Amino acid sequence: MGKSKQTRNHNNGRKKNVAKTWKTKRRTKDLDQIHSDMKPDTAAKLLKQEVDFDVTGCAQHYCLHCARYFVDLKSLKDHFKTKVHKNRLKKLREEPYTQEEAERAAGMGSYIPHKKVEVKTQDVEEDMS
Repeated sequence: MGKSKQTRNHNNGRKKNVAKTWKTKRRTKDLDQIHSDMKPDTAAKLLKQEVDFDVTGCAQHYCLHCARYFVDLKSLKDHFKTKVHKNRLKKLREEPYTQEEAERAAGMGSYIPHKKVEVKTQDVEEDMS
């Protein structure tokens, strides 16, 4: 009988990096991007978005800290009680790293301890529609 002589797969020998594809499929915003979104002027724009039918929940129910859209107000409130949201709040308590801090760590200045930022769950407006 012998061994099959076929050495290539159906992709004609090219192997795709599947792990990289799966890692980037559900990628969310980084913590420093979320910190910049938490500034008052940007946060107001994100929480009061216009109706967009291409986004989940028509872009009306948005978690600022997790950068996620929700279908309705109830699912947004339920999300605030989850472990995922609480862990994200803990991570956001640390101030994001800056270039000056990186230079101090490399020995180009005196050390200043890392600051903590107070982060609370966003307020939700009850709409009676």
